[in-house]
Amino acid sequence: MKIIGINGSPRKNKNTAILLKKALEGAESCGAETDFIHLYDFEYKGCISCFACKLINGKSYGKCAFKDGLTPVLEKISDADAIILASPIYFESVTGNMRSFMERLLFPYQTYTDGYKSIFGRKIPTGFIYTMNVTVEQMNELGYAQGLKFSEMDLKRVFGYFESLVVNDTYQFDDYSKYVVTVFDGAKKAKVREKEFPVYCKKAYDLGAKFTQINL
Repeated sequence: MKIIGINGSPRKNKNTAILLKKALEGAESCGAETDFIHLYDFEYKGCISCFACKLINGKSYGKCAFKDGLTPVLEKISDADAIILASPIYFESVTGNMRSFMERLLFPYQTYTDGYKSIFGRKIPTGFIYTMNVTVEQMNELGYAQGLKFSEMDLKRVFGYFESLVVNDTYQFDDYSKYVVTVFDGAKKAKVREKEFPVYCKKAYDLGAKFTQINL
């Protein structure tokens, strides 16, 4: 079994990447082969609306025809048994690199037919790990879930299964006193990280393990 983790954070070793790696560790503990892909290592664009993936009898029907740094990543995913995406939340949504990646990943498989049926050809588990500075209460007040649900619906429609792990109130800076961040209490943030982040890491680990057991 092959599970691919997609890191949409610009940082390779901070909250988002740590949690994604924990999920892959969970999958490995159940015998899965894993691959950690850092999107910021690649040069690529979002969808360019060439519609080659929709062309009747076209050689690129059902796959992205545009060739750039993302092409080998998309080819890997076409053979994956599960996908776990991860991104911090910037301005109430995933990072720009993650959004561009999702356009290229999902559009070729989602058809312009009744119900926007998928032509991926099989069902596999997909998941998303979100990290964000805000608390659960702030997240709900700001309506984050509403903004994220459309991509989640597309992931489920295309691949057949979706679930998420939301990680709130993350610790963003190593030293809050060095930055103009008066809306945050650095000492309080540190306590939350010490208490809650290990819990989230365990949840991510369990998510990865769970994905090896799902039969669709």
